[in-house]
Amino acid sequence: MFVMGNLIVALAKIIDLVLGLYVWVIIFRAVISWVNADPYNPIVNFLYRVTEPVLAPVRRWMPFGNMGIDVSPIIVILVIYFLQFFLVKTMIQAAVYFN
Repeated sequence: MFVMGNLIVALAKIIDLVLGLYVWVIIFRAVISWVNADPYNPIVNFLYRVTEPVLAPVRRWMPFGNMGIDVSPIIVILVIYFLQFFLVKTMIQAAVYFN
């Protein structure tokens, strides 16, 4: 059953890596929104396409959306950190039971 434990650890590390990369994508998106970049630029277009499906529901859910500052990236990053600290560590600890 050690194979199942190793599989769970590998999945946990991949999830951790993907979540970490997504945090950087959100940070780049926030920085680009400050400088009013060209929306037809392929990089800007990619960042908007990748982050908007996650940020838009958070914006609709927030009661203070008309503050003038978009805090949805901060909230999404906090949720991602929670997932990294809770979900990934729980998966790694669960893999111990299979070893």
